[in-house]
Amino acid sequence: MTGARGSLVSQALRYAWALLRRHPWSLALVFAGLLLPLWLFGELAEEIHEQEAIAFDEPLLRFAQAAASERLDRFFVLASKLGYDWGVVPFDVALVLVLAALRRFRAATFAAVALGGSALLNMATKAVFARDRPALWESIAPETTYSFPSGHAMGSMTLAAVLVLLAWRSRWRWPLAALMGAFVLLVGASRVYLGVHYPSDILAGWAAATAWAAASFLLVYRARLPWRRPFLPRGRAAAGEE
Repeated sequence: MTGARGSLVSQALRYAWALLRRHPWSLALVFAGLLLPLWLFGELAEEIHEQEAIAFDEPLLRFAQAAASERLDRFFVLASKLGYDWGVVPFDVALVLVLAALRRFRAATFAAVALGGSALLNMATKAVFARDRPALWESIAPETTYSFPSGHAMGSMTLAAVLVLLAWRSRWRWPLAALMGAFVLLVGASRVYLGVHYPSDILAGWAAATAWAAASFLLVYRARLPWRRPFLPRGRAAAGEE
């Protein structure tokens, strides 16, 4: 019995190692893009559901309030608008249309499912948790919807994840990741500065967006992983990809 059990364990370990060597990027995406964000979101959601105060929320809001100035007001209002109405939403639509025009139909489907689904998921999650907005001071850009999770954080992070995944095998991978990472942080910071979101709303939005983008990616592509091909393939490869 002991020998048989040891043999089963050995076979399982060999299979796991072979799977890791064959699909390292897929497993990394599942772990870092799906499991970890879901765990983080679950931890935050549990605290919100139990109506527990999150330790870092109010101190960070107070810090943002203390740093306020007219110049920063204008800067973060602009950043907030670019993070949704003036930037992310029109870019989302344009991205799907451009990919479709380039006959990148699978990529267009992935972008549409990830970006559109993220917006719907955000609205549904807000209704479920019904967390009130912060009320520590009167915001210069007030909001009337619920707070958890942040729609700006989800929208900007979903767009960032979609672009980086599609560009993974191109030379633009790391510059794009750095640019979008800075943009996501700026949008999240703007919502805290304006006093319309708790920092935990931002973290939850980032986590939910990452998990949703990863799940959409795995669903749409399955075995045909886009990081095996450039974001914008050339010549016949572009016409024959889909």
